[in-house]
Amino acid sequence: MNMQLAAERADAMMRKTLDGVAPKLRWIHGPSNDRICTDSKNDSLGSGSVRRRVAVTTVVSEERRGSLLGVVERNWKARGFRITSVDADKDLPAIYALSPDGYRMSVAVGGEGQFFFSITTPCFTESAVPDPAVEPNTPQRAGDYPPRPDVHDEFWSSNAPLPTSSSSAS
Repeated sequence: MNMQLAAERADAMMRKTLDGVAPKLRWIHGPSNDRICTDSKNDSLGSGSVRRRVAVTTVVSEERRGSLLGVVERNWKARGFRITSVDADKDLPAIYALSPDGYRMSVAVGGEGQFFFSITTPCFTESAVPDPAVEPNTPQRAGDYPPRPDVHDEFWSSNAPLPTSSSSAS
């Protein structure tokens, strides 16, 4: 596999993660970058990895952030990803995972509660890497990255606590 194919796989994995969230989040691509993989002497191995990023533009209220993290974590586990680390910081939590084929993913809450997704491929044969082919579901914004979340959603932006489910014994 080369870096282009790895990037396309990363894009598909990111899309599957985003598609696993309901109601749908609004998002844009963040900067994509690639790097050359080197050995212990810092010599090129003729391979490289690719990093893709997404910034969520949906406002996710403080009351719903834990729910969104839980949805993503369950999605990843159901797809065979191993959770490698959880940062339970009250204001800036994050979850890190590893796919069975070595792709590293993260979901992190940044300033003002904005969500960010990232995926980094393993090292593959060097090749040109195109921009992500998947169109974001929110228009790109002019100005600095990341744009602040500004899309209000009836569910994700709500300040109301989530209803607790009760189970009844039969």
